[in-house]
Amino acid sequence: MPVIVVGADTDTGRAIVDGLAAPDRELRAFVSDEDVAMSLKRTGIKVALGDVSDESHVEAASTDCFSAVLVAEAAFDGREQSFANTPDQVLLGWANAVEEAGVKRLLWITDVEVPSAGIAEIAIISANEPGLVDRVVALDDAQTITNDPSI
Repeated sequence: MPVIVVGADTDTGRAIVDGLAAPDRELRAFVSDEDVAMSLKRTGIKVALGDVSDESHVEAASTDCFSAVLVAEAAFDGREQSFANTPDQVLLGWANAVEEAGVKRLLWITDVEVPSAGIAEIAIISANEPGLVDRVVALDDAQTITNDPSI
């Protein structure tokens, strides 16, 4: 089932992309950095290049994905954001985008409070958690996850 990583051009996002990359998994990456986009494309990953605050672009890139991994660092790291005034607005835009795209499983990678989203399965994982990548891969592979932020 397709999975998208928004913020795949952060160190954490890139590690998650590397962990999720497998021949039997459709993997998409949303990035702002053109060099990272080209690098990911060379590995066969589908890439959306754009402004992380562009809710409609994130929604389009997430269409038909089962899972979305949202790396909050990309909302806070100072990159250009033309469609939102604050990082919190970026996170809200992501939540709205993946909900509108029909994503069924949302994995937030963050240590800040996140907006609610009308998605059946949600997990919030600390960006500093040991074994973060393995945890994301296991949650994406799971048959189901409980809607419990402490997962």
